[in-house]
Amino acid sequence: MTMPRYCAPVSTQSNIDAGWYPDPHGAPQTLRYWDGSQWTDHTNTDQKPPAGAPKVQRQVQQQAGVTAGGAGGGTLFSEPVLVVNQKAKLIELTNEYKVMDQQGRELGSVVQVGQSALKKILRFVSSLDQYMTHKLEIRDAHGQPVLLLTRPRKFLKSRVIVQRPDGSPVGEIVQQNMIGKINFAINASGQQVGAIKAENWRAWNFAIVDHAENEVARITKTWEGLAKTMFTTSDNYVLQIHYQLPEPLLSLVVATALTVDTALKQDARGLG
Repeated sequence: MTMPRYCAPVSTQSNIDAGWYPDPHGAPQTLRYWDGSQWTDHTNTDQKPPAGAPKVQRQVQQQAGVTAGGAGGGTLFSEPVLVVNQKAKLIELTNEYKVMDQQGRELGSVVQVGQSALKKILRFVSSLDQYMTHKLEIRDAHGQPVLLLTRPRKFLKSRVIVQRPDGSPVGEIVQQNMIGKINFAINASGQQVGAIKAENWRAWNFAIVDHAENEVARITKTWEGLAKTMFTTSDNYVLQIHYQLPEPLLSLVVATALTVDTALKQDARGLG
């Protein structure tokens, strides 16, 4: 069987994460769910485009300038393009995002968790929440957490801790500077494995590089239009991964599509 570019073969001896992958039994255009240790009876043959597919495709191809590529493996960690759209709100008290592939199929979500009533009140009446701890869960299409993000309380520079659902560490994303184009180091096991580099001082678009400074991915902010940008807090991004990355860099790169916004957005009040 020929596997798509972004999907590694799955066997009972592999350590591939649970998710949807091309059916190993050879059924055309069919995905089968791998639970982390074995194939299940759950398949997906629904090829009907999602209702919002044209809008997402315009966002990817026209706004972000990303050329449509081949199909990935149908999970957060096996797609070459992730579309991260924040739920638009007039008043933002919690961060919520939908994560889709380049065709508009929902792959997962990101939800802010652990906010107290006091923190929500402070977020409503002031900008003090930018100095508080923020926690988010990255969830798959079934609502199961796959990554946990924690940005501890900060004074000047941001740091985001990335963990597996069982609490095991993946790595950290650490802000390097405050003046000029913002850069973040991507660290794992005490070593820098990559970096996130803003391409302008407003920190809207980022290049993601590996330890050898080779660009491996790119984050592009897309716009919903001036009126929506002015009157809501919605932030939309497209993450393009240039080729299949090894772990833990892959998980850290996926996390950056959300971390950049979480780490800097509260500070944007002082940038504008």
